[in-house]
Amino acid sequence: MKFVVSSTSLLKQLNAIGGAIATNPLVPILENFLFDIDKEKLVITASDLQTSMICEMAIESKEIGAICVPAKLLIETLKNLPDQPVSFTVDEITYSIELSSDNGRYKLSGESAADFPRIPEVSKNHSIAIGSDIVSRAITNTIFATSLDELRPAMMGIFVQFTANNTTFVSTDGHRLVRYRRVDALSNNEESSIIIPRKALELLKKSLPNDNASIKLEFNSSNAFFSFNSVRMICRLIDERYPDYENAIPLENPNVLKIDRLELLASLKRIEIYSNKATSQVRLKIAGSELHISSEDTNFSNEANERLSCDYEGNDMEIGFNAKFLIQMLGNMDCRNIRLNMSTPNKAGILTPDDETKNEELMMLVMPVMLNN
Repeated sequence: MKFVVSSTSLLKQLNAIGGAIATNPLVPILENFLFDIDKEKLVITASDLQTSMICEMAIESKEIGAICVPAKLLIETLKNLPDQPVSFTVDEITYSIELSSDNGRYKLSGESAADFPRIPEVSKNHSIAIGSDIVSRAITNTIFATSLDELRPAMMGIFVQFTANNTTFVSTDGHRLVRYRRVDALSNNEESSIIIPRKALELLKKSLPNDNASIKLEFNSSNAFFSFNSVRMICRLIDERYPDYENAIPLENPNVLKIDRLELLASLKRIEIYSNKATSQVRLKIAGSELHISSEDTNFSNEANERLSCDYEGNDMEIGFNAKFLIQMLGNMDCRNIRLNMSTPNKAGILTPDDETKNEELMMLVMPVMLNN
């Protein structure tokens, strides 16, 4: 079996889906790409059993066949080749693979395609078409707040809820919560919800096209299927009950702070340097139109404080937060001004953009920390 392909084009496709391959997979065959040749079409598959990515590209060939190719060795070879046609010659008995280029010849040991795990078929229980820019913004705004705690598997993914009025993306790790809602991404089916694993969404975001292409999302009770351009991704959903996040959001928040996002972000980055490394605690003291931000690390006698002008409505208050959480949240927003809604020092603060945005609603909740007086 033989085929010819551009080295640069092949490397681009392998890089787009190569993240699906685990470093030390439980099944050794998954260290390979599956190459499925159908005359002038090459279908490439990468998988770790939980997530599989598939792409298609044009090649020069008159044959039909399949082979598993060592992923790391192939990518490193192509990275160091200039843009040129590369010829693959496969021995279908020994599974040896020979690459021929203008620079030389390279031999790899492949494996039988029959040993590669079967990829789940598409089951069209639910489907929705959604723009790639919406998916990208949803992932960016929520993925940083997912949990890494394997004892709480439901929180290790993003909860996506489809209704006739909007699509809502939610993430939480128990200390912070993000809810991102779009009214221009609607499902034609009945109300439904899924939990998509963090890794799958990280891979999806890396492979999304720059132009606002339409992404087709189909899902059933166990798997989700994304398809766009020449790429497909299949991932196993998290089969857990998501926490009732709505109950964690305080409804009455009479104290409202309005401030320039970048000014607050820069101040927090400076103040956080002097905070306790274990807690990253910063103190926000608000009185009138002034916000005092301070931190201290009593172990090393370090302390810092700054004063910012703000627009504040409510009672004077003092509240503590984890600076790293605030910095990450503010860094993921792209508005000019933000609102911090609060009620009491022991209840969550709610960050929202103060600027009006079309078709989207973003809310970030962060739990306070106990102040050391």
